[in-house]
Amino acid sequence: MTGNAMRVIFNGWFWDQPHTGSGQYLRRLLGALRRIDPDLRLALVLPRGVNAAAVPEGVEVIAARGSRSNLGKVWFEQRIFPQAAAAWRADIAHVPYWGAPLASPVRLVTTILDVIPLALPEYASGALARLYVSLVSASAHGSAHTITISDAAKADVIQYLGLPAESITTTHLAADEAYHPRIGAERDAEVKAKYDLPDDFALYLGGFDRRKRVDVALQAYTFVGRAHGDEIPLIIAGREPAWGTPLFPDLRKAAAQLNVEPYVRWIGAVDEADKPSLYRLARVFVFPSVYEGFGLPVIEAMACGTPVVASDIPVMREITGDAAYLVKPEDGRAMGGALIALLIQDPLRDEQIQRGLSVATRYRWTKTARETRAVYDKVMHL
Repeated sequence: MTGNAMRVIFNGWFWDQPHTGSGQYLRRLLGALRRIDPDLRLALVLPRGVNAAAVPEGVEVIAARGSRSNLGKVWFEQRIFPQAAAAWRADIAHVPYWGAPLASPVRLVTTILDVIPLALPEYASGALARLYVSLVSASAHGSAHTITISDAAKADVIQYLGLPAESITTTHLAADEAYHPRIGAERDAEVKAKYDLPDDFALYLGGFDRRKRVDVALQAYTFVGRAHGDEIPLIIAGREPAWGTPLFPDLRKAAAQLNVEPYVRWIGAVDEADKPSLYRLARVFVFPSVYEGFGLPVIEAMACGTPVVASDIPVMREITGDAAYLVKPEDGRAMGGALIALLIQDPLRDEQIQRGLSVATRYRWTKTARETRAVYDKVMHL
C-alpha cells in the first residue's frame, strides 16, 4: 500500500439493500474497484445499525450516528457523510445514487442511476418528496463529476438537471459472473422444485410499480395464453406490494379482468442466489418497462442464454442492440406476437440466444470499475 494512494470514501446508505439498484451498484462497484486497483484506499460510511456483512476485504468501514428515517437520510447525506469524508481525509467522496450534499469539503463524484421523479412526476407526489427532489436536483450541480449508467440516463440528466455533457461519464452496469448459461446450472433442478416451476414458462422478474408496465405482459398473455398458456404459463417473480395505489395498480385484479389467471403464476420474492437458475429455466424473459436507467435484468437474462422481449425504448436499444426482440411500448398485442414467435420459432430463438450471449459479454464489472477509476483520476486533475 503506497503512502500517497488515492483515498475514496463512499456513502453507504443503501449497503444493506442489495435488491435496490443503488445497493446493488454500490456492492458490485466496491468489489470491482478492489480487484482492479488493490492500492486504492476505500472507505464506506454506514448509518447506525447497518450490518457491514459482505464489505470487501480492505475497505474501511466507518459507522455513523443518525436515524434511518426519511429525515435521517437527508441528515446523513447533507451533514454526516461530508463530515466523515473530511475526517477521513478523503481525496474523493463518491455518492453512488442521486443524493449528493449541497456542500462538500472534498471533491465530489455522484452517480445518478436515473431521474425518475423528474421524468415521471407521479413518483414524487407530496410536498416532502418534491422538496427532496428539489434538494438533490440543486446538489447535483455541486459535483466535480457525474456518472450515469447509460447514455439514455445521461441524456435525461442533461435534459432534466441541466448539467453540461462534458461533466457526465457513462459507465454501463453488468451482470454478475453467476449469470451464465452453464456455470451453476447444477442448481437448476433444485430451484425448479423449490418454486414448483413447470417445464416451460415465460418469465417476468422485477418490480411492480407503474413504469414497469407488467400489465402489458398480462395483456400479451391474452394472445399467448389462448395458443400456449396451458403448456407455457407466465411466471411472475418479485415481492408483491400492497396493491391498489397510484404507483402500484392492482395487477392481480387486472389478470382477473383479462381472463389470464389460468395462465399466470405468481411466485413472490426470489432469493438472489436463485435468480440465475430462474432465468436459465425460462423459455423467454419479458421486460415491458417503459423507463429504466439501465435495465439490468435484461442483461442478466441474456447472460444466462435466455431470449428477451422488451419495450423499444432508448435505453433498451442502447444496451441490447439487435439482441433483444423490442416491441412498441405499452402494446400488449405486439408483445404477445413477439413472445409467440420466440416460443415456436426455434431458428429465431437460437439466433436471439446467441446474439444475447454475445452482447452480455460486453458488460463486465471490472470494465465499470476501470471507467469509474478514470473518472477519479480526471477529477483529481481538475
